[in-house]
Amino acid sequence: MRRPFALLAGALLVGVCALPAAADDGGGGFTIKDPRITESSGLAASRLHPGIYWTHNDSDDGPYLYAVDSSTGKTVARVTLSGVGRPRDVEAISIGPGNEIYVGDIGDNLGGKWPYVWIYRLPEPKKLVDQTIRATQYVVKYADGPRNAESLVVDPKTGRTYIIDKNEDGGHLYEGPAELSSSGANIFRPVAAVDLWATDAAISPDDRRLVVRGYFGGITYTWNGGKIKREGRLNVPLQQQGESVTYSTDGGRLLFGSEGSDSPVQVEDAPGAKGGDAKSPSSGGGSASSDSGGGTTAGNLKVGALAVAAAAAVIFGFRRLLRRN
Repeated sequence: MRRPFALLAGALLVGVCALPAAADDGGGGFTIKDPRITESSGLAASRLHPGIYWTHNDSDDGPYLYAVDSSTGKTVARVTLSGVGRPRDVEAISIGPGNEIYVGDIGDNLGGKWPYVWIYRLPEPKKLVDQTIRATQYVVKYADGPRNAESLVVDPKTGRTYIIDKNEDGGHLYEGPAELSSSGANIFRPVAAVDLWATDAAISPDDRRLVVRGYFGGITYTWNGGKIKREGRLNVPLQQQGESVTYSTDGGRLLFGSEGSDSPVQVEDAPGAKGGDAKSPSSGGGSASSDSGGGTTAGNLKVGALAVAAAAAVIFGFRRLLRRN
């Protein structure tokens, strides 16, 4: 993945703002403690094993998935994928119907060098022990040419797969075939604009909403079988390098992950849940946490969000200036 500006923004957040991380709601936040997980780039809540979240590193690791216990932050199983070769840039994970795990090897740091990317599918293991599971590998191509992406979602009712590309000026939701084929390429076609530099996304368990996160904020959409319609802004906690999001299995909470060693997974109420309604585009909502965490902290977080947003604007403005020159 492309890091320099995201990491600089993270440094501004930690070093300049010097604010505490957004507090979780006491109902699921945790820290990933496995020293092997230093670039957690995707997150998916297990339905078979309550309290377990699947994650993975995004590169330079291998065909591995990690089952992390949210009550301790410790890895309880590592799954090795066989039959897929060596992954290039694994950026997303999602669980579809029948407890099938979908892994998106869809990153492209060079923004279109690779003519195709891959999706891997495997059954979620019934026992949480270190093991090797054979996965099915699918070749993915985009109808309008190669691109970088970090977001993969699977419709919980139909099993259809979707990808959102990562574009600084906003990307698109790409729809895959009704059924993926392991022979030949699966063509993903753009079906809707997504107004965000997306680093991950998730569909609610009730199949009603799509949430998309970026480094500095997020957006919630009505899902409607992929015919998305923007609802408003999404509360996203301030993180060093925000890379992942998933719904809790009951749909009441969103869990947000970040890269780095001992990375925190933080919790917000999901849109539509109590206290979790998305901000309308015309309201003052942004990427900071809601005010539920207490007056002083919430106020500091709002100030911090403004500081980070201002710093980001300077960074991206300077970048555009360099491009023009």
